[in-house]
Amino acid sequence: MGPLASLAQAAGSQTVKGQGQGKHGTVEVEVTFQDDRIADIKVLQSDENEVLATPVYKQLKDKIIGNNKADVDVVSGSTATSQGYLEAVQDAVKKSGLTLAEVSSTTSTQEQLDSEQSYDVVVVGAGGAGFSAAIEAAQAGKSVVIIEKMPAVGGNTLISGGEMNAPGNWVQKKLGIEGDSVETYYQDTMKGGDNLGNPEMVRYLAEHALESAEWLRDVVGVKFLEDKLFQFGGHSYKRALIPEGHTGQELVTKLNAKAEELGVKILVNTKATELIQDDSKRVVGVKADHQGQVVTFHAKNGVVLTTGGFGSNVDMRKQYNPEMDERYLSTDSVGSTGDGIVMAQAIGAAVTNMSSIQTYPVSNPETGEISLLADTRFDGAVLINQEGQRFVEELDRRDVISKAILAQPGGYAYQLWNQKTDDISHSKEHHQAEYQELKKQGLLVEADTLEEVAAHFDIDPAKLKETVAKVNQYAKDKKDPDFNHRAGLASLEEGPYILEKVRPSVHHTMGGLVTDKDTRVLDEAGNPIEGLYAAGELTGMIHGSNRLGGNAIADIITFGRVAGKMVSK
Repeated sequence: MGPLASLAQAAGSQTVKGQGQGKHGTVEVEVTFQDDRIADIKVLQSDENEVLATPVYKQLKDKIIGNNKADVDVVSGSTATSQGYLEAVQDAVKKSGLTLAEVSSTTSTQEQLDSEQSYDVVVVGAGGAGFSAAIEAAQAGKSVVIIEKMPAVGGNTLISGGEMNAPGNWVQKKLGIEGDSVETYYQDTMKGGDNLGNPEMVRYLAEHALESAEWLRDVVGVKFLEDKLFQFGGHSYKRALIPEGHTGQELVTKLNAKAEELGVKILVNTKATELIQDDSKRVVGVKADHQGQVVTFHAKNGVVLTTGGFGSNVDMRKQYNPEMDERYLSTDSVGSTGDGIVMAQAIGAAVTNMSSIQTYPVSNPETGEISLLADTRFDGAVLINQEGQRFVEELDRRDVISKAILAQPGGYAYQLWNQKTDDISHSKEHHQAEYQELKKQGLLVEADTLEEVAAHFDIDPAKLKETVAKVNQYAKDKKDPDFNHRAGLASLEEGPYILEKVRPSVHHTMGGLVTDKDTRVLDEAGNPIEGLYAAGELTGMIHGSNRLGGNAIADIITFGRVAGKMVSK
């Protein structure tokens, strides 16, 4: 028996703790053994995303106990989180000193579904748009199922910052921000996409974004910060509401709870493979693969596609934009592979704007993950290159900043901020796991002086100090003659300083299915495909050539709700 094993009162029983390294830090478990069998596993500590990790841990626990061994396959789509859990269990097994009994036939923990299922509404994809559609349909009295191919709900909504643009919102009023309007938001969004968005749909978004935010707050129960907003690049005002915790987990947790409260059936590990049409070509259901089992979901009212974009599908990216090849990592969920677009195209749906693929400028250079820690850019952090010089306005459009970074020596940049800026953003507090991960990777340094942070990345300290002196003067003058920073630069006179290495990653695919403002999917001739609706990133009508920050959540909630209402008629 290992030194950490503690004998329980029951004969032949013991509990042992073990640790592993997950995606965002230590995973600690307590494993209960009964004789030479694994009887139970409890998670004592985990820094992983709770919404993602909980179902993954449940699946792995069932596999481990069913097979009586810790050497089982990871859960697809959650490799790092799975490995952390498995390492922890394996550590406990080793410490126990036990030789586990071999199980001749494994215990099946796979949920078997009825191969034919009938609902009023079938929603494909359990992100923000899918939940919004499902909730509206359920509130209209419809029976609803959401099918999700990944092992956990949430999609890109979950791993996003969750910020949501809403002109004239209640936090603006509290902070005394005046002048914002539906018209200004409409103009910002159209201009941000080079006027390639559909004017009618962008207008609808602008007119209903605040209503959608209030719906999240009042009906779904999402909590937003009451004293802070973000002004993302391309926006004329601070108008982006920030959820508690500064991530999309607040949205997904509350949306999931509301859907369950309304009786929505939610099935994960269920990949839609084909849309079903009747003789009149109306969409009447979906065929899906549920862990190897073929299941047909009949939809009396219709099907809503909310499967997201194709940012994680390199072949599909290259098909429509050869520039976006393997050189680019992605911030997106591994489930963002364009499935809904492909299924709809197979029955004649039209697509548009497919070559417009956005990169997020400040991402992890090694993993491609979006840096939420670097949200300090919206509160005064500056971008510098290897020469220690600024090269772009930090609040410009994402595509402009990304191209500027890629044009720098090495195709990367650094983001610099100080503790005063972090005190405004609370970035380290809310993204501590990312902060520690970046430090471990050598991609971030924090030190008292500019000389120290410059030395870590081999930047000329004199040039960096010269740049910061300019920034400090510009902050005092409230004028940035170099790049016209639209919100005004913040002083970086005092340390400690944080310097983070960043590089653009594929973040959002603006193209997708052609829909009308009622979210009906249109065919090549411009006619609605009866029974088929779509909302979210798999549609291509809103963002034109470039999506402004904070517009994705506004888009998916607004048009997700429309889809839920329309399919219920």
